[in-house]
Amino acid sequence: MGGDTELVWILGYKVIWQRAEKLGAVDVIVGENSRKLPSYEEPPVTEVVCSVLFKSIEEFLSPHIGLLWQRFQPEYPFCNDVAPITPRIEVFNQPEIEPIVELSDIPPLPRVCLFSNDGTKIIQIQRDRFIHNWRKISPESEYPRYKNLIQRFQEYLSTFDDFLVEAQLEPIQPLQYELTYVNQIPQGDTWSTLEDIGNVFPDLTWNANSQRFLSPPQRISWSTVFELPDELGRLHASVKYVVLNNHPTLLLQLTVRGIGSYTSREALQNWFDIGHEWIVRAFADLTEEGIQTNIWKRRE
Repeated sequence: MGGDTELVWILGYKVIWQRAEKLGAVDVIVGENSRKLPSYEEPPVTEVVCSVLFKSIEEFLSPHIGLLWQRFQPEYPFCNDVAPITPRIEVFNQPEIEPIVELSDIPPLPRVCLFSNDGTKIIQIQRDRFIHNWRKISPESEYPRYKNLIQRFQEYLSTFDDFLVEAQLEPIQPLQYELTYVNQIPQGDTWSTLEDIGNVFPDLTWNANSQRFLSPPQRISWSTVFELPDELGRLHASVKYVVLNNHPTLLLQLTVRGIGSYTSREALQNWFDIGHEWIVRAFADLTEEGIQTNIWKRRE
């Protein structure tokens, strides 16, 4: 192996790129977390989704799903079929294009969801995507922390890799990774009406003024996008007003989607570690500092 070595700092990560001469591929990427991330004793996170999109495996059929499910039992004893997710690829330096619908003799395969006994964990599989969710379904459901979630995701993905080899199917070829954190901030200690939204999200302050023509807002839907360095991907942030179980709630969703040069299976976790740091720092950047300390019990 030859080529030059570049040291690149990306949000506290020292990344060593060792470029191979053949195909100009990045063979080894080593991430080192050089700064401690904010952490919370009582975070408002209610769902975390890890996903890898890959080249569609057309030979992957319904019988394979049944055989694969056996490998995840008895931890995931329940199963359901839902519609597959349409790919949405982050592109750079070119206009965004709509997904191309191609005609095929192969019938479509649904997205299969495997549920854990307590319903907090879900494995989702379709011909071009592998997903693992954690979700909070009761006050007793404790957030298991990113380190444990990414470890589980890697283990389940390795099980999928092994199955593809044994079934003599083509291995996955990653096209894009995705990490999503969903946070629920219910009406109560942090806000009472949408006029208070600036108490939670300072960038979205509503300037209450008796001289204003408009009355206070009844709903809110805000979204924005931030680009990661070196075309590693984009951070999509959104805040919405929703009613969950008859209780008004502010829903903060943070999604990092992309791949950059992290196209090998060996480099997958390096990308997710960077995506996780972006989400954690974005959460701290977008929400009010006093609430982080007093309500969510922030610790460094």
